[in-house]
Amino acid sequence: MQRTPAEHSPGGPRQLLRRLRDVMAGQASAQQRLDQVVGTIAADLHADVCSIYVRRAGDLLELFSTFGLNPTAVHRTRLRLGEGLVGNIAAHARPLSLADAQSHPDFAYRPETGEEVFHSLLGVPILRGGRVIGVLVIQHKNQRLYNEEESEALETISMVLAELVASGDLVTAEERAPSEGIGLLPVRLEGVRLNLGIAMGLAVLHQPNITIRQVVAEDPEVELKRLEHSVASMHSALDSMLASTAITESGEERDVLETYRMIAGDSGWLDRIEDAIRTGLTAEAAVQQTRESTRARMNQVTDPYLRERLEDFEALAVRLLMHLTGDMDGMANVVLPDNVVLIARSMGPAELLDYDTRKLRALVLEEGSPTSHVAVVARALDIPVLGLVKDALHRVEPLDPVIVDADSGALYIRPGEDIQQTFAENMRVRAERRQSYIAMRDKPAETRDGHRISLNINAGLEIDAAHLHDAGADGIGLYRTEIPFMVRVEYPGVEAQTELYARIFERVDGKPVVFRTLDVGGDKLLPYFDNVSDENPAMGWRAIRIALDRPAMLRQQMRALMRAAAGRPLSVMLPMVAEVAEFDKARKIIDMELARERSRGGKLPETLRVGAMVEVPALLWQLDNLLKRVDFLSVGSNDLIQFLFATDRANPRIAERYDVLSPAALRMFKFLATACARAKVPLSLCGEMAGRPLEAMALIGLGYRALSMSPLAVGPIKTMVRSLQAAPLTAYIDSLLDLPDASLRDKLRAFARDHGVIL
Repeated sequence: MQRTPAEHSPGGPRQLLRRLRDVMAGQASAQQRLDQVVGTIAADLHADVCSIYVRRAGDLLELFSTFGLNPTAVHRTRLRLGEGLVGNIAAHARPLSLADAQSHPDFAYRPETGEEVFHSLLGVPILRGGRVIGVLVIQHKNQRLYNEEESEALETISMVLAELVASGDLVTAEERAPSEGIGLLPVRLEGVRLNLGIAMGLAVLHQPNITIRQVVAEDPEVELKRLEHSVASMHSALDSMLASTAITESGEERDVLETYRMIAGDSGWLDRIEDAIRTGLTAEAAVQQTRESTRARMNQVTDPYLRERLEDFEALAVRLLMHLTGDMDGMANVVLPDNVVLIARSMGPAELLDYDTRKLRALVLEEGSPTSHVAVVARALDIPVLGLVKDALHRVEPLDPVIVDADSGALYIRPGEDIQQTFAENMRVRAERRQSYIAMRDKPAETRDGHRISLNINAGLEIDAAHLHDAGADGIGLYRTEIPFMVRVEYPGVEAQTELYARIFERVDGKPVVFRTLDVGGDKLLPYFDNVSDENPAMGWRAIRIALDRPAMLRQQMRALMRAAAGRPLSVMLPMVAEVAEFDKARKIIDMELARERSRGGKLPETLRVGAMVEVPALLWQLDNLLKRVDFLSVGSNDLIQFLFATDRANPRIAERYDVLSPAALRMFKFLATACARAKVPLSLCGEMAGRPLEAMALIGLGYRALSMSPLAVGPIKTMVRSLQAAPLTAYIDSLLDLPDASLRDKLRAFARDHGVIL
């Protein structure tokens, strides 16, 4: 086996690109030009074979042209996506280099090609719009290792070929489209709620489609200068957006835009574009090639935070192309309806702000997660956001009427008149209810028989704290400190954390707030953290386990929290505690930081309360010892229930299999409430069940007097509380706890109906 360098003709890849450009600009048919292209590539790269496969309807890869294989195999040889080496390249959207191709387990022999005499193979995907539309392959008779320069040269050539394949002269655009057809019938698609709410409007498709008129450069130095100028112009435009946007001057949404601006200056990203220009591409083609490579990587990355950073680079590539082509009017020339529901595969936060935010009613993404940058900014704009809506762009036509039900995770496309009327009525009723909730905002959450219930909100972003007063809540029962960490590109130091927590204290304006220490790890990975892959993330290396293994993180966070409190009461909650010994170790670290602040003369918190979250069932059998140590407890019902029933709540097959209103779960909740009442330790519950009226009613009957929920849930829960008598409910629930039923839901609903409880 030998390793040989690329043997290019004089002038190197730049000359080859020019020759290919001349071939494709000729007057011959598309097939004839393709045949000339494979011959030109084979000759220039001294390859024994050069073949081009084009993706056809049904995800078939058809041999469209070849130099070196049996010419009778053209248009006869077909491979399914994932079949053979060519199918492997297409399925994974990445190059494949093999010294002995026939020994690879995916090798699929096609006798009509005569390829048995060729041993080594180098293949790259032909990409267009993030989708594989073909495969380019070279082969040699001898076994040889292809070097990185050859692979990069072939990828650059595939960029040029994409223009010919995508032209429609070989295979029509309709045939290259995904097999799912676009009907004009009503369609319902499911997604994941990223920001709650319901909206109706007309679809506007966010599909930046910038035409690249020239692929091969005449002078790379001129192209590098054009790139430099356009990058500077893009940075200036982003700076202007930061200065003029209506987004608040501080907070995570501002951090997101600042981070996006910082990513725009990433040297590695810009270096890749410059390298592509030096191979002979124009600046636009180089950016596009880097963009296609990023899209291909996104298809292979499963980690949500890495995908979000790749999405940022994808959005920035589009923005840079707009500057290079001079098409910077953006949405200025587009006449928008007054009720825009924006549909996008993914987008950056700056792209969202390019639209008239006064007309935005909702955002629907094929990608996205709660911590993606665009979702954070959309949340600050208070519009419903639905993510992970598969094939939304292929199913929606421009200006289609659509309904976004982010509460239920559904997108209705071209809904019938009856569905539109139903949602219109739903929205009218919701608006009326919202007005009634506003009217009772300042009224106490007190049952008809005099039991005061403390209703608090869960928060994870500074913008959430603004909803505290709007909702009429008593405080923040759970502030998830990890979310601001996840929207940054680097770990925030003590000073940055102090500023963040100080702003939270200012926003709550004297109301209590409970800060949960970092609950990262598991499925909440920090992009800059040395993450490990856990087979069972929820039960893996996360939360207090990381804090005890990396005590500097906890010390820095506590230092920031104490300084931010600056003489105000401070409440801190430790997540995922499984043993009393873990609480003791963490408390020792916290006390060390308290002593450190005292010794340096810092302004200490007025009071320091340290509590624990009850999420791990093992803690139930250590309650007596734990209650002697903690200042308060809070039940994290989401994790506690999934661990109690050994049920993955992210698995749709079993997520609803066990009910939180089963006798087993309710007995556990009552056991906790009774133990805390006996020990006189404050107890709250901050899981999802606290925000659902029927479940919250049950918790009140079990003795819970403090609940924490989403801001939108406060109004409905307060309405329920003020219509309830707690004493009869407690007696009723006690009579049900020994039943063998799988769920007490129907019985509790009947109680509410019979006793006039508003659910």
